Amino acid sequence: MALEGLKNKILSSVGLLKGKRKVDEDTVKELSRALRRALLEADFNVRSTKEITERIERSLLEEEPRPGLKLETHAMNLIYSELVRILGPPRDVRPHNETILMVGLYGQGKTTTTAKLADWWRRRHGVKVAVIEADVHRPGAYAQLCQLLEGTNVDVYGEPEASDAVQIVKNGLREVGHADIVIIDTAGRDSLDEELREELVNIAEIAKATERFLVIDAQVGQAAGPVAQTFHDLVGVTGTIVTKLDGTARGGGALSAVATTGAPLIFVGEGEQVKDLEKFESDRFISRLLGMGDIKGLIDLAPGDMDEAEAMRLTQRLMSGRFTLTDMYAQMQMMSKIGTVDKLMSHLPDTMFGGMGSMSRGQKKQTQENLTRFQTIMDSMTQQEKDEPLLLKQSRIRRIARGSGCTEKDVKDLLAQWNRSRKMMKGIKGDRKMRRQMQSMMDVDGLDLGL
Repeated sequence: MALEGLKNKILSSVGLLKGKRKVDEDTVKELSRALRRALLEADFNVRSTKEITERIERSLLEEEPRPGLKLETHAMNLIYSELVRILGPPRDVRPHNETILMVGLYGQGKTTTTAKLADWWRRRHGVKVAVIEADVHRPGAYAQLCQLLEGTNVDVYGEPEASDAVQIVKNGLREVGHADIVIIDTAGRDSLDEELREELVNIAEIAKATERFLVIDAQVGQAAGPVAQTFHDLVGVTGTIVTKLDGTARGGGALSAVATTGAPLIFVGEGEQVKDLEKFESDRFISRLLGMGDIKGLIDLAPGDMDEAEAMRLTQRLMSGRFTLTDMYAQMQMMSKIGTVDKLMSHLPDTMFGGMGSMSRGQKKQTQENLTRFQTIMDSMTQQEKDEPLLLKQSRIRRIARGSGCTEKDVKDLLAQWNRSRKMMKGIKGDRKMRRQMQSMMDVDGLDLGL
């Protein structure tokens, strides 16, 4: 999850209220100072940080938490509300009949984001998507785009040997302009020089784009604000995409700076895969950041070919307390389809499943490695062994280890993990609160984060 350091510092500041029944001014001041440091270290600008902390401080001193609500939870809800307010409401984009112009400085991830955006529209809305590569200044831009979109059924138009970007766009619109979504990738520079300005203006004039998306690297930090404003003055930016959000602690600066420019955040990029693009919704993003989870987002991650009936059957079995290695295998397969363990866990509330949502990066990496190894081991088991794991004594463990190319310890680790999961599922069966949490995953409309 992006901004992991910020999350930990916010939780630490809220921890100052632990065990308190009533707030006192000294504790609130200390919490406010800790929160201010956390936001500034995440590169939120000084003005936004001051506004957020002052509003939270005032609310903590003046507002009574609702009956039965812990002070910590009350404070976290206030922080959630303020961060969502600062980042602004989500903005919808039409699922079809769009021509999108991609702009930005050099090295911001514009071409990769173009591919991600094309694939997002294809997967999410099932429409015909085409891309025009108009970057004539960077060798290999067209080849890179083709490689990224290989096997996606997205049409890619380019003229690798040509030098006239405007003419490429004209030709491209004639060739692939009939698609439901047309995305035009343009060249970047280290700075917005006169040549690039003229090229972009001419392309924008020809394309008559319905959307003009600015791509900004999260590492730019607070400088994202002036950059966004400059491009907005040039082509009328309608939305911003912040990339590489998972690779920097300065993401808060980029997010908050862009949010104040009037060019709303539309997407954020976290990861190098084509599918690693997320529609930005401030409430869901902040919910994940604060460890509250985002079950709606988790469901959105599921690919279109996932068997919903099988997912429902498996969930019902888990909630009933029955859990075999066959169920564990099916669970792992579904997790693999959704994405990495890191991505999956970032959408779960920190407290869910015994704190699995708050696993460290190292623990998530180890879990990812275990998933692959455990599936290989189970592929060497008979169906009866997967259905009745208690059959697995030493002689069977030895045979399975040989057949899977793993050690006997690896097989025993798998069985230990299954046993822990089985006990946890039995606990869920008898835990009404946890069952309600599980039910919220199946009934999104009834989702309640306790805010």
